[in-house]
Amino acid sequence: QVQLVESGGGLVQPGGSLRLSCAASGRFLVMGWYRQAPGKQRELVASITSGGDTNYGESVKGRFTISRDNAKNTMTLQMNSLKPEDTAVYYCRITNIGVGYWGQGTQVTVSS
Repeated sequence: QVQLVESGGGLVQPGGSLRLSCAASGRFLVMGWYRQAPGKQRELVASITSGGDTNYGESVKGRFTISRDNAKNTMTLQMNSLKPEDTAVYYCRITNIGVGYWGQGTQVTVSS
């Protein structure tokens, strides 16, 4: 059974930084973060392939950086210059061809 462990959410002031981490129980082709704010659809934040190719949502480009350690099956999202509109539940997502898994989610709140 696949296990995902997310960590790093919390409360931060606007302009601050947070780091989210996700550890998987195996190696997956694509690892990524999605987020869902109240009343909104879940959206892609960032993703990274096992080869290091990255993809970012438009609203986070230049502020967030995704990375992964293939040897440890871990992924990190460094979030800088956070804005109140970044407030959401952030979900780790891992996928191989034809199969995908979601983490339980971690709350990120950006507020003064």
